[in-house]
Amino acid sequence: MNHQTTYDCIVIGGGITGSALAYELAKRKLKVLLLEKDQFINNATTCSYGGLPYQAGTNPEISSLFAQSIQIYRQLSEELEQNIEFRELDLLLTIDSTENPQEVAQQYSQCHELPELLSVDSACKLEPLLNPESISGALRLSHAHVNATRANMAYQNAFKRLSGEIRYEKVTDLIRRANQIQGVVTNANKYYSSYTIVSAGGLSRSLLESIGITSKIYFTNCVVLKVPAQKKLQLNVMLMPATIKRFTLEAKMSQADLLWQKLTPETQESIVDIGAVQFQDGSIYLGQASHIISDPFANLDLDWSQRQIKAGIERLLPKFVDLPFTAQNCLVAFSGDPNRPMMGAIPLWSGIYLFSGFTKTILLAPVLARALAEQIST
Repeated sequence: MNHQTTYDCIVIGGGITGSALAYELAKRKLKVLLLEKDQFINNATTCSYGGLPYQAGTNPEISSLFAQSIQIYRQLSEELEQNIEFRELDLLLTIDSTENPQEVAQQYSQCHELPELLSVDSACKLEPLLNPESISGALRLSHAHVNATRANMAYQNAFKRLSGEIRYEKVTDLIRRANQIQGVVTNANKYYSSYTIVSAGGLSRSLLESIGITSKIYFTNCVVLKVPAQKKLQLNVMLMPATIKRFTLEAKMSQADLLWQKLTPETQESIVDIGAVQFQDGSIYLGQASHIISDPFANLDLDWSQRQIKAGIERLLPKFVDLPFTAQNCLVAFSGDPNRPMMGAIPLWSGIYLFSGFTKTILLAPVLARALAEQIST
């Protein structure tokens, strides 16, 4: 075991949040180690639709962050020297046929840009593949899109060009002296650092608990269906439901303290949101099932998720129902307050920071990574 290697910063987690932060720290001339447990990325970033709802801020602080982040994204391919497939792409929020369009639209009255309420006919003109009988209308919102997996890899490649180091090792413990974190232990080595930043998504909670830190980070076990490139079917927009069940589930489960105090492999609650996005190579992501399981290492039976997503797709996008797919699951972190990013120093501790669990992760990762890197480096 290596007992000598020392860094300015160690970032735990190679998803887009950890990769963006490692890059921003390296830009500031710090010696940075990025630790990722999987050599082939299999995390929430790879399950992301890549939506950038930059007009959906509901208060001045969040709206300002969204505006800053979209400006970063518009030049990020050039900065990182790799195409991340950024584009402007309408977001169409479908309103179920059982819902009242005006009542649903009212839920978005606090957005920085009020969505345009569309009739069924107008929604289907914008996206002809929609089944008109499945909706009572839709909301159209200015929006952008990025390939999150490509952005993740672009950040990592740019990080390495700045002499950043990536090691594919699982963090098993944090090195502590009293309430100071001095580095990490992995399944292969021991590394020391002035700052350790936990950016491990759904695994952040259990990692912090291993040294006695209780955090307000939670997670769902998410499933999406991935369809290989299609030539004959082409979506014009990104589709999401106007009433997103996942947000309600997250709000409820962030208050269920007893649930998270004991790791159990049983599913406590499950929901499905039906959406779709097509990437520039023609591949498609369909649906998102979200399961509450307090044990992050539990094995998830994918059958229920596949059936429920396919049933929803058959109703909303009937031409997609028989497309071949593979189901992928991952942990998606969230916090108790969707408007307050979980980032910064952990109170009563030194040498350890948290950067995980904030809502609209793909949109916020670039701007928050810059802010935290600036905080750490000054």
